[in-house]
Amino acid sequence: MTDTAEPEVPVVRALTPGARKILDAAEELFYGRGITAVGVDLIAKEAGVTKKTLYDRFGSKDTLVAAYLRARDERWREWLTERVARSGPGAHARTLATFDALAEWMSERNPRGCGFVNAAAELPDPGHPGRKVIAEQKRWLRGLLRGLAEEAGARDPGLLADELALLHEGAMVLHGLAVVDDPVRVARSMAEPAMERAGCVR
Repeated sequence: MTDTAEPEVPVVRALTPGARKILDAAEELFYGRGITAVGVDLIAKEAGVTKKTLYDRFGSKDTLVAAYLRARDERWREWLTERVARSGPGAHARTLATFDALAEWMSERNPRGCGFVNAAAELPDPGHPGRKVIAEQKRWLRGLLRGLAEEAGARDPGLLADELALLHEGAMVLHGLAVVDDPVRVARSMAEPAMERAGCVR
């Protein structure tokens, strides 16, 4: 590996039991307290392992941060796609179901708002491996929304996907800040007229 090569992010679903304990502890601490506020000593202590074991399994804190974000990404994708599929065959209903799924996800698992947005604010270096995971996650969501916009018959599915992605992201940020009462519901109510303007078929 050269000095400019990106650290390899471990495959989250193929972790050893020790690595899983470390990642579980890191996920709780990173999301609950913030990435920069949490050191590897605390993570190792909470996981019940030595710091050497942590470095043996992940190599660096940066790589562990990326693995934490990857694990969140995998859970979110699985959560969202399952609930969208369960909402029925119509693309219009499935598009709005992305907001219903978001509301459930935020209320049950994310009191501090979007873990990816929070992490991005703490990781200013564009070369950090976590930034790549964050960007991939956001591109994936926009891609999902664009596909649904196409299926729903939007005249410009790319533009509608941008609008819906902005509504998703804004709702997540405001949920974490507790500025707007039920921001996901508001975002969903704004998505419906946006879909109508785009020519989506119910």
